[in-house]
Amino acid sequence: MRESKQGMHVIGPDGSILTSANLPPTNLKRWVARRKAEVIAAVKGGLLTMPEACRRYSISNEEFLEWERHYENDGLEGLRASAKPLRGEGTLH
Repeated sequence: MRESKQGMHVIGPDGSILTSANLPPTNLKRWVARRKAEVIAAVKGGLLTMPEACRRYSISNEEFLEWERHYENDGLEGLRASAKPLRGEGTLH
């Protein structure tokens, strides 16, 4: 986390500056990959803790950790909501 004239901030997945004021809104109905990645960046950068992010966005710890795992493995593509085969299985999730 860094401090500048914009206050405490982290660098988002697209290189933009994220602050507590421009994080994704708390009342989201539809999560797109970029917004998930912004929340992950905020937690990794110390702008939010994982419990704060989970409370703020009404997601479970498991859901956040799943986002994080998909992002680490496959980047933004891994966070897309499209159905993809589970690894090692032929079924879709």
